[in-house]
Amino acid sequence: MIEPIYMKKQICFFVLSLLLLVFNSANAQFNKDDKLLNVGIGVNSYYNGGIPLSSSFEVGITDEISVGAGLDYLSHRYNTLGVKYGFSALYLGARGSYHFSKLLNLRDEALDVYGGASLGYRRFTWRDNNNFIGLGSSYGSGLFVGIHVGARYYFAPKVGGFFEVGAGGSGNARLGLAFRL
Repeated sequence: MIEPIYMKKQICFFVLSLLLLVFNSANAQFNKDDKLLNVGIGVNSYYNGGIPLSSSFEVGITDEISVGAGLDYLSHRYNTLGVKYGFSALYLGARGSYHFSKLLNLRDEALDVYGGASLGYRRFTWRDNNNFIGLGSSYGSGLFVGIHVGARYYFAPKVGGFFEVGAGGSGNARLGLAFRL
């Protein structure tokens, strides 16, 4: 198991590297009518166990603002001393982002730096074979509000990678593939 301090150091190093890349780039690019798809995994989860899966889709409504939806899913099962239990968490919501390219005067066409917020519904279910924990079946379900900051770097005109940090799903950091459709 990876130590939490070691994981925090890795995340801090990655975020600092990303910031250096951003400020050393010097009209990255996001445009009105762009259709953006992120598909990834969580690298750090709020829950104990499992790997969060995530996706988001946004459409540019101006050269700086995009709106769309996001989905996160996480599930994990345990078997301890003959007690079987597990959980699943599903986050579904609307999201919007501001793209900082023009504001920061970025010139790297492959780089898109953004930040934003989300609002949606979280469904959390808990199961165990003899009510060992006593949480019931819908612990923590309800409305959620989230924030995110991230960057996409396109290796090809329509395909790249992304990294996001923030609270908007089952984890506070995610990375994966980014597509311009």
